[in-house]
Amino acid sequence: METTENKTIKIDDLRPAEGAVRKRKRVGRGISSGMGKTSTRGHRGEGQRSGQSKKRGFEGGQMPAYRKVPKLKGFPLVNRIVYAEINVSLLEKLEADVIDLDILKEKGLFSKNYEELRVLGNGEITKKITVKARHFSKSAKEKIEAAGGQALQV
Repeated sequence: METTENKTIKIDDLRPAEGAVRKRKRVGRGISSGMGKTSTRGHRGEGQRSGQSKKRGFEGGQMPAYRKVPKLKGFPLVNRIVYAEINVSLLEKLEADVIDLDILKEKGLFSKNYEELRVLGNGEITKKITVKARHFSKSAKEKIEAAGGQALQV
């Protein structure tokens, strides 16, 4: 049975881990070095010349990826307006003389996420009402005005 003696570590005993330290690459020092002739720069072209530096993201002249990406589908619009759409047939059922988005939100037809109102022309209307909206379809405007009401764009 071996005995372990107390050994103190000295500064000369410390050394880096195996493979952590490499020799410096010396280029252009002859064929046998493996880095002679072109000095690891390849044959001809911009990269072999002195003072060469490419911009970050440079892809040899083709359209770089960072400029292609925004053109792809699926990127949300920054200033998108969320429209609440309502048909003329639903306006007929409401009990109000003046209808706008705030009144429709109070009645619980739309959530607070909607910013503007669009009125579409599906259905019929017989009541005389005033509708305030950002946009009216052509048929919706005609039907509201034919019933004696007003279609006000805000």
